[in-house]
Amino acid sequence: GAGSLYEEFLRLRAKLAAQGLFDEGRRRPIPRHPAVIGVITSPDAAAWHDVMTAMRRRCPHVEVILVPSLVQGADAPPALVAALQRAAALQGVDTVLLVRGGGSLEDLWAFNDERVVRAVASCRAPVICGVGHESDVTLSDLAADLRAPTPTAAAELVSGAAAEVSAQLAQSGRRLQLALGRQIDR
Repeated sequence: GAGSLYEEFLRLRAKLAAQGLFDEGRRRPIPRHPAVIGVITSPDAAAWHDVMTAMRRRCPHVEVILVPSLVQGADAPPALVAALQRAAALQGVDTVLLVRGGGSLEDLWAFNDERVVRAVASCRAPVICGVGHESDVTLSDLAADLRAPTPTAAAELVSGAAAEVSAQLAQSGRRLQLALGRQIDR
């Protein structure tokens, strides 16, 4: 039941924390202008749809590659480890999003598996973990370079700087147009 799973969660959390997997000092910065983002999730999940909707809206110029994986059940932990390795090995991937929608503690348990947590911590590219809803916290969240409260928030965090730059460029374009108009009028 949830009680025994929660006890296991606390035991594993203490073990991995003692080994330094959750230390702030080991976290890497997320690239401000990612060129290629690898997204690890189930291709049938709402999380994939939510991430792509946010990415298309905020930074359509960034390449997004789906790295499909199981995200629930007994076979999910080895699938997630393999997906993290595949994503890091893809040419040009500079950020990885590990995402899954909400669910019960049992549904999200794969993201508390020690093998997955270690794979998140050792991934070559920085990892943003957006698993569950805002109140859900997994051990993978703690090991990631950045935790997002939801899959959509993960996409927004990775695309934030790109959206800001687009807005700044648009504003600069308007100013240039006005200045050019004034110069022509003179």
